[in-house]
Amino acid sequence: MSTRIRSGQVAAIDLGATSGRVMVADFGPGRLELEQVARFANDPVHLFNGQRSALHWDLPGLYGSASAGLAEAGRQCDNLVAVGVDSWAVDYALLREGRMLGLPHHYRDDRTAAGVDAVHDQLGPVDLYLRNGLQFLPFTTVYQLAAEKASGLMDVADSALLIPDLINYWLTGERGTERTNASTTGLLRTDGQWDTAMLERLGLPADLFPGIVEPGTTRGTLLPDVADRLGLDRSISVTSVASHDTASAVAAIPMDPDSAAYISCGTWGLVGVELPSPVVSRESWKANFTNEVGADGRIRFLHNVMGLWLLSETLRQYERDGYRADLGELLAQAAEITTPFAVFDTDDAMFLPPGDMPGRIRSWYTERGLRAPATHAEVVRVIVESLASAFAAAVRQAAELSGTAVKRVHMVGGGSQNRLLCQLTADRLGLPVLAGPVEATALGNVLISARAHGLVEGDLQGLRSLVADRFPPQQYHPRPARARREPELASS
Repeated sequence: MSTRIRSGQVAAIDLGATSGRVMVADFGPGRLELEQVARFANDPVHLFNGQRSALHWDLPGLYGSASAGLAEAGRQCDNLVAVGVDSWAVDYALLREGRMLGLPHHYRDDRTAAGVDAVHDQLGPVDLYLRNGLQFLPFTTVYQLAAEKASGLMDVADSALLIPDLINYWLTGERGTERTNASTTGLLRTDGQWDTAMLERLGLPADLFPGIVEPGTTRGTLLPDVADRLGLDRSISVTSVASHDTASAVAAIPMDPDSAAYISCGTWGLVGVELPSPVVSRESWKANFTNEVGADGRIRFLHNVMGLWLLSETLRQYERDGYRADLGELLAQAAEITTPFAVFDTDDAMFLPPGDMPGRIRSWYTERGLRAPATHAEVVRVIVESLASAFAAAVRQAAELSGTAVKRVHMVGGGSQNRLLCQLTADRLGLPVLAGPVEATALGNVLISARAHGLVEGDLQGLRSLVADRFPPQQYHPRPARARREPELASS
């Protein structure tokens, strides 16, 4: 069990793939309040590199926005104790003597195809999976580094930091590689140690990333010039939380891991179960399931589904076309559509890059001789149906591969606000879906940080009980007449 043992506030810098925010949690006897104090866009930038236009993250801009949000948190708090940083996974910055060497590449940049070939020339996909337990994603850090090596920039760099670790470094001057995010890189063995033999085989420096830091480790206090510039107390601590945003989100899901699956649904949909140890087999490799580290040493056994990226990129295209795209209105219209469509393969690589998502979806159908969605609402409907189908399939696979008797599914993140998605997922699974909290990532971030500083105490299940008490989920029960036990995926 977990207990609130003293009062104070903790800030979370939560950086998602499309937006960032600064949240503040207020802890005290009988109190856990979470408030957003700043929100800002995370817009990638295209830069010409002499040969082509490459996609990068604007990390200095993100750091500036996060710093301004942290300053606002300081103005609103009377006892700000600590701050923790989480972000998306796999991306990194190269440094030399502490200075960043250019803007980090965005994982959606197409440079990684050459990196995949370079790695697989040395280690086949099955061998790689048996070493690191990670599903194949073409943008995993190991592939990005191989592409980086071919560019020659690795010859200049002396170190690398993952995105949350880079922000922590800029705040404190201290370096480290937080474990949950390190586990997404493909550079750790399944025993949690750097795979130095693999790095050497790939011609990559064995000491490129600094040593592993566990979630809940204090990284130091704010640098004096940072604290003074932001108007913050110099004693404020920076804590390594479960810095992979999905790891933080799963830490805050009020679930019983022995009988539940989860869907952390934002830009990506991460679908899986929580286990005490990895599942690394040919069957899990064929199913493209991954083993990533969670809070308190737990394993997140999951599969990546394309997620709300499909919807957000569709809305962006509608706006580029001059159509005022209101998601709430489109979802209401989509819910009224009764004409059935075959669902499409959300994992198809054609949907990974930014661009004309509605056009690509229609092309997917027409290339297979299927009736394509025509209206804006029909496109939204097939996206939501296809995501629900992919989520249901991944839940069933996770249960089968792990031996977990799944009786309910928890959906957190932005997708938990999508009523149609929650209901269709429940229908397809024939299981209840418990939706919320929306801000699971920020909650997991602040709970790990608060525990490290004595504002709460308890194990992971105890922390989850605080979430359940304060943020009870909304339940969606399957409609028996509409339950579909198998996805209707058209052959590709």
